[in-house]
Amino acid sequence: QVQLVESGGGLVQAGGSLRLSCAASGGTFSRYVMGWFRQAPGKEREFVARISASGTYTYYTDSVKGRFTISRDNAKNTVYLQMNSLKPADTAAYYCAADTPKLGFGNYDYWGQGTQVTVSS
Repeated sequence: QVQLVESGGGLVQAGGSLRLSCAASGGTFSRYVMGWFRQAPGKEREFVARISASGTYTYYTDSVKGRFTISRDNAKNTVYLQMNSLKPADTAAYYCAADTPKLGFGNYDYWGQGTQVTVSS
């Protein structure tokens, strides 16, 4: 039902910046908590950031705090992840996800295909 499409990934040198976008369709975007996750080869999927439906509240994992900013534009059905001061450890496939009523609160029900971020040293 809900479809999510990420974009904006690429290759960047350490210290550089990227802005990821996630476009949503097929649901009521403005009602959903949205999150960003990442997964590096051989590693478990890791939570990165989330944002409340209104955009008022945000939360980040410690490793990206102060460097990454999650935001959303409900009029455009889009959530963003601004990534600054990138490090090689940030290299991963990045996924956006939506918390909808399908599986109840606290569960991300829909996921995008992912966009690759590679940070060189």
